[in-house]
Amino acid sequence: MANLIVVCGPQAVGKMVVAESLRDKLKYNLMINHDSIEISDKIFGFATPAQKEFNAFFREKVFELAIKYDVDLIFTYVTAFELQEERDYLTSLHDLFTKSGGDFYFAELSADLETRLARNETPYRMEKKASKKNVEWSRTNLLDDNKNHRLNSYEGEVWFTNHLKVDNTNLSPEQVADKIIEAFGLTPNEKEEKEYRFGG
Repeated sequence: MANLIVVCGPQAVGKMVVAESLRDKLKYNLMINHDSIEISDKIFGFATPAQKEFNAFFREKVFELAIKYDVDLIFTYVTAFELQEERDYLTSLHDLFTKSGGDFYFAELSADLETRLARNETPYRMEKKASKKNVEWSRTNLLDDNKNHRLNSYEGEVWFTNHLKVDNTNLSPEQVADKIIEAFGLTPNEKEEKEYRFGG
């Protein structure tokens, strides 16, 4: 049975580093949203029909294989909370994993705009996300989405049974990960280190 933790929040809120901390603490596998974005962008170009279709296919296949092989997974995602299709998509992930016998956890991060703008230009973020190296475009995209979409839930708005909202403006990724683990009662997997073999 595979579990899924969705780490959700607006751009540059810190989803990736929190997810990496959860991965290390829980020994879960991790797919950040930019894993599929960057490879599909590199092949087909950003926001083209082919890129969008491949991006969706990439993610769907990862979820399918996680369930097939009982792989606990962390996934980062940006949600426009005002759009019903976004709730429908996340609900479909919830149903996919819970109907297969696993659990679904929704960890929502929030931070003020000033903090997010500063985090948007950190070297580690640009190292991990090639599309963010164009800082001018990335900043404009962040501000536009912040203006045009509701990127966090309202106070008291709960989408799932396991839904936790954390303001991580002044918290380290490790502190946020610990809050998530405690709130959901998660325990680390017993997983051996990966073995790399020639030709593998």
